[in-house]
Amino acid sequence: MDETSDEPPTSAVLLDNCHFSQVIFNNVEKSYVPGGDITCYYTLTNNIAPRGKDWVGIFRVGWKTTREYYTFMWAPLSSGVSGPTAVQQQIQFKAYYLPKDDEYYQFCYVDQDGVVRGASIPFQFRVETEDDILVVTTQGEVEEIELQNKNLLKENEELKESCASLQKQNMDLQEQLKKTQELQISFESLKSNTKQVEQELSSLKEENKRLKELSNCRETEVHQLEKQIQKVTSEKEHLETRLKTALDHMDQLQSQVLNYEKEVARLDHDKTEQLESLKEENHQLCLTVTEQRKHKEKLERTLENLKGSEANLSHFLQNEQHQNRNLMKELEEKQHLFQALQAKNNETDKANQELRKENDDLLRRLSRNAVGGLVFGNPYCDSGANQDARAEDIDSIRKCPMCDDVFPGDIDTSDFEAHVQSHLLECPLCNETFEKTNLQVFDDHIYCHGLE
Repeated sequence: MDETSDEPPTSAVLLDNCHFSQVIFNNVEKSYVPGGDITCYYTLTNNIAPRGKDWVGIFRVGWKTTREYYTFMWAPLSSGVSGPTAVQQQIQFKAYYLPKDDEYYQFCYVDQDGVVRGASIPFQFRVETEDDILVVTTQGEVEEIELQNKNLLKENEELKESCASLQKQNMDLQEQLKKTQELQISFESLKSNTKQVEQELSSLKEENKRLKELSNCRETEVHQLEKQIQKVTSEKEHLETRLKTALDHMDQLQSQVLNYEKEVARLDHDKTEQLESLKEENHQLCLTVTEQRKHKEKLERTLENLKGSEANLSHFLQNEQHQNRNLMKELEEKQHLFQALQAKNNETDKANQELRKENDDLLRRLSRNAVGGLVFGNPYCDSGANQDARAEDIDSIRKCPMCDDVFPGDIDTSDFEAHVQSHLLECPLCNETFEKTNLQVFDDHIYCHGLE
């Protein structure tokens, strides 16, 4: 019996526990005419605070609990009112959901806990009889009322047709507006995606710049290491030259020692003094040879150390070259990724431009439809320009007021009138004309002539 799918909150609380004075119902009639909507007026006192699930129901007199409602409506929440003041509210019950019998009913205000907070006086749903109201009218008033009814029926039909046309135009405009809003949402989404891609592109550019700087630093370090290696190699060559010179000198000294020993052996029997001196000189030469050998060993150790340093430097150089190749490979991957993102950004910009163009086309069509479909015209268009264009159109074309067909300005007037007349029906009794689309109105008019 309710016009909503939600069930109201009810309870099995008896009448003794209810508070009927917190909500006061106003202007309650003794009876209401069946088949029509009724409006319920009530006042919320300062003893009750309305909540979201409060409702007003129609109960048959004699009810025991709030579960016995016939129909209900959700109570509206009061807005903009604060403090201990009474609030006036109203609810309209649709005729379709109202009782159809002539039993006594009453309004009841029920809060979201299922407790009754107010009840109205009983009323009925019945038609007033002639015993209740006596109306005296003359024959002239009756004819005038009938004529007014005919005119009202005719105006009602015209208003219905106009309303249907306006509703159709409104629905078309709403659909176009909905499409435009969807395109706007899609455009905003693409715009946010474009911003995100731009941010990623900026971060990749910064990363690329950092990698380039790091690569330059690596190249500088490698260049310095190459210089150091060249320097160490030159020092090694210099030391090798010195070592070779020392070895040659040592060989010369050894050959001299051998020569001295031979000479001592040859002159031993001749000169003892010379032998002693030669022995002393030989001793000096032995010391010199020892020192030369020690110097030779020192030079050999230095050479071994240089060879070890050269191996370490070669290993370090290989590691640096490997790291440099890895960095170059990573830089190439970043560049490929940057190019892919750049291409994706270009595609996004292209799609964005296409969507903008389509959005502009839809907006232009929507504006043209809005200007052509509004009853009172578009208030934002230039009135002077419209009047000039309308004057030019009237001078150049003729338009049928019934079907909107357009004819050239040089058409024969009789042909144009014959075309317009083909859309009309003429009453054979009073020569009144009707549109063929209003066939029912024409039949009613002929029927009214038959009643006269």
